Parts: sequence; structure tokens; C-alpha cells
Amino acid sequence: MNRDELLDKISGKSKYWDLIIIGGGATGVGSAIDASARGYKVLLLEQSDFGKGTSSRSTKLIHGGVRYLKQGNISLVLEALKERGILCGNAPHLVRNIPFVVPTYDWWEGTFYGVGLKLYDMLAGKYGFGASHSLSIEETLERIPTLETEGLRGGVVYFDGQFDDSRLLINMVQTADELGADIINYVKVTSLQKENDLITGVTALDTETGNEYELKAKAVINATGVFSDSIRKMDDENVKPMIAPSRGTHIVLDKSFLPGNNSIMVPHTSDGRILFAIPWHNRVIIGTTDIEVDTPTLEPVAEEDEIDFLLTTAAKYLVKDPTRKDILSVFSGLRPLVTSGDEENTAAISREHTVCISRSGLITIAGGKWTTYRKMAEDTIDQAVIVAQLDYKPSVTENLHLHGYSTGKIEDDEFQFYGSDAEGIKQLCEETSLNNLLHPKFKIREGEVIWCVRNEAARTVEDFLARRTRTLFLDANASIAMAPKVAKLMAQELRKDDKWIKKQVESFHKIAIGYSVE
Repeated sequence: MNRDELLDKISGKSKYWDLIIIGGGATGVGSAIDASARGYKVLLLEQSDFGKGTSSRSTKLIHGGVRYLKQGNISLVLEALKERGILCGNAPHLVRNIPFVVPTYDWWEGTFYGVGLKLYDMLAGKYGFGASHSLSIEETLERIPTLETEGLRGGVVYFDGQFDDSRLLINMVQTADELGADIINYVKVTSLQKENDLITGVTALDTETGNEYELKAKAVINATGVFSDSIRKMDDENVKPMIAPSRGTHIVLDKSFLPGNNSIMVPHTSDGRILFAIPWHNRVIIGTTDIEVDTPTLEPVAEEDEIDFLLTTAAKYLVKDPTRKDILSVFSGLRPLVTSGDEENTAAISREHTVCISRSGLITIAGGKWTTYRKMAEDTIDQAVIVAQLDYKPSVTENLHLHGYSTGKIEDDEFQFYGSDAEGIKQLCEETSLNNLLHPKFKIREGEVIWCVRNEAARTVEDFLARRTRTLFLDANASIAMAPKVAKLMAQELRKDDKWIKKQVESFHKIAIGYSVE
């Protein structure tokens, strides 16, 4: 994944692609994988870093969606449970099965949730992760020893999937690259090109160098999530908005609040949402909220009342009440919900995806969720093939292993989330004498910085600390302390000067402050 070589490639005057995809999140990269695996020529352009937006800010679940079962949206649950099983088979190094405990405090809850989760098991069929069952008070506390005991009647346990979202996305980028797709970050589409009122390509700007490119394709796909309407307005400035973004906020606590491998699922909070407390990277994530947003941004910031809501709700279920000083990091993401304009609140809007084709041929894929990215991509490319008038070839991604695929048991290995790349990274760290830890709180080594620049398209300190590793999301203050050392290592590899180092550290510090509650 040599960025300079890719830029040389797109600067060629005669270069022409079957499809240009705008957006480097899960849906865009998934579409690049699907199309290139079918044999089509693909170019993907991302205005920032891969996964900078929604795709790195999820609740870290690959799941069918218990909430949608509650809403009666059986078709969406069926699709998501199937995709959960497929993804677990294609990326077992990053997707794992974890137990979720639903604690019961009222007499009716055990039976009510037990029946609902049995239906969840049944819908999963051969893609099931394990059978749900009731728990006694003792069994519940054995799984969640820090659970509030007053009024506790027992619980129900069920099984779902967990993953590292941005790590999976980077492996997807590598997969698309290996399949022949041209995929570049920090190149922003500034306008759409047309001939006879039909879209024929895009104009794009390299935000690192300021160079501009005129790029041609048989069809253009808009996979920009919460920013979909901004691309649609490039096509038609009078188009009616289709995205109703909502913000979901999470707080991250020390592992002591939820020791072990079991998660907590609260099926109904005061705002009508489901709340999760989930062990992740030796920390605990609690989330999420649902707040309507007028204007989407690349770096959404949590509001004080969201943080207070999460702390207050968590305190109802944990023996030790978390406070603001216990928060290691707080992060927010925007959901690209599709609306017809009739819904009263974002929590009621479906997560089913929509493929929309404009009169000029712009293909927009919107809605959906991480779990169903593969199916969304398949549906998108099926439509793009028609628009681009390409010879139809069926999707092959259902059984396509993603980069890093490994079934080896490396649960205790500090490089486990790199999958099959783990040995190569260990070797690089040892051979370059870059085996020192970047920070005592994290098992992240200096050599990983070099690896991520060379092999994972990391271009900035934020790329490394937020998305190649998850330090910013796990401990904001620790990530700030790591930034100067990371900047120096990246500068050596990217041939940057001291001015670049200073600018990178300052830029990262401004972003990281938004993840800290201090």
C-alpha cells in the first residue's frame, strides 16, 4: 500500500476505472472488496483516514440487534445474524463470541427476556453463537461479581459477537488492495464530473500535497455515511436530504468495574435505548446514547448530559458507582440513519440500508450498520453493475477471508489483533531494535508505528493512536503522552522534519482533549 505509487497511478491521463467509490468507511471499503473480487477495476477515495468517522466509533459489537427484535423487525435481525456468522468465519482473529448477561430485578423480566432471546437463538440457526439460558442469582453474580445485588432476581445469558472496528476496517483496506483495488486516504472529492447530464467521474484533491486530479469512471458510488447528502448535493443542489444523523456516546472505564469476559445488557433505559457494558482491550465500554444532530462533523464531541446519563445508568447496575474521574476516555460517533422525514426520533428509525440512484447515475448507499456491511456492499455493486453497464459477475465475498485471517489461538499475545501479521510485526520490532513499549499502560511497541506506516497507510499520529491502535479510545491522557514519540518515529519513516513533528503533536493534542473529561 504505497501511497506515492497510487498517486502516480491516478495522475495518468488515460487511467479509467469501472467504479469510483467515495468514502473509506466500512460500507465504502466493503464495496471496494466486493467489486474488485468480482474482477472490476475500482478506485476508492477517502477524504481523511480510513474509518475516521462512524466506522471507528461503534459499540464494538457484531450482532443481530436485540433492539430490532423488540421492534418486530425480524427481516433485519435475520440478515444481521447471518452476516454475523459469515464475518466470524472470514475474520476470526478480530470477531469473537462473548456472553451477555441481562440482569433481572422484576418478577416478570426473567421469563420475558428469556423467551425473546430464545427467539434470537432460533433466528440465528446454523449461524448461532450459543444457546441462551436463565441464571440463578448465584450464577449471575459469578459471571458479573460487580453487579448491583439489591433486588436482583437472577438473569439471562445470551451470546453475541464483539470486534475491533477500525482494526477490521484496516484489514479490509488491505484485502481490497490485495484484490487489485486502488484505495487512497487523504484524497477528497470536491466535485462530480458530468457529460450530457450523466456522471462520468470526479474531481479530487490530495489534502497532503494540494494536487488536484480529474478521474474518470463508468459509475460513481457515494458511500460517505453521514456525509451522503453533501455528495448528493454536488449532483443536485436541490435534492431532499435522506440522512438523519444521530450521535451515540460511550465512556471507557477501568477493567475493575467489570472484571471477566461477560458483558451486561440493559434492555430498557430511561431514553428507551439498550445500554451495554462491555469488556474491550482490558477496559470497559459503556454506551450508548441517541441524540439528534443537525450537522455532521468528522470529530463529534459528547455533551455533558450524555456523559451524566451514562454514569447515572451504569450506577444503577454496578456496585461501585462510576464517577467522572473514573472515565479514561469518552468517544462519540454519528449514525447515518435513513429517514423519510416522518419519524419522531432517531431511536425509532430503522437501520436497514438503502441504495438510491439519481437521474444522473450517482449511486448512494446509506443506512445499515457495521454487522451488515458485506451485504450492503453486495447490494450496492449489484446496482452499480447495471448503472455502469458492466458484464454481471456474482459476488464472492460470502466465503472470502479478510487480510489477517488466522484461526491460531493467540488470546494472550499482545499482537493478537494483527492476526496473521503478528509474526511479521514481532520480527520487525526485534530486527530494528524498536521493541520498547510506547507507554507503560499499553503493550504497544515502537516497531508497530513503523509497521503501520509501511503496511497500513498510517499518515498521521492520530491515525496510529486512534485507529491502528486504539489508545485514544482507551485512555486519552496516555495517548497524549505517547504522541511525541509516535510523531518522531513516523517522521523518520515518512521523511518529515521537526516542523511536521511539532504540528502533528499539537494537532493530536487538540483532538485528544475532546476525549478527556478533565
